[in-house]
Amino acid sequence: MRIELVYFAGCPSYARFLPRLRELLAQVEVDAEVDLRRVESPDAAVTERFLGSPTVRVDGVDVEPAAAERDDFGLKCRLYRTEQGLQGTPPDALVLGAVRAAASRARGEN
Repeated sequence: MRIELVYFAGCPSYARFLPRLRELLAQVEVDAEVDLRRVESPDAAVTERFLGSPTVRVDGVDVEPAAAERDDFGLKCRLYRTEQGLQGTPPDALVLGAVRAAASRARGEN
């Protein structure tokens, strides 16, 4: 399983989220390295389909289900909608759901 934390240097949210991401992976007993990937330019943001920092991808897929429909790419801090309002890091449930789904696919489950 490939876990990516995509960010740009101008937003500190990714650094705050990295320890939490590692905790979540340990919680579901996923022993995967987190690949930190920095987006360097606005053009790279479009090429990478980068919706802002931090973006978490599991096996190349954004943990936010609606991300595939978005086109607001750029070098910016990303906000996630939660029941508590907007927050600067992805909710645990999105990350855990994506990781569990990838683990199921890897095991050949539906």
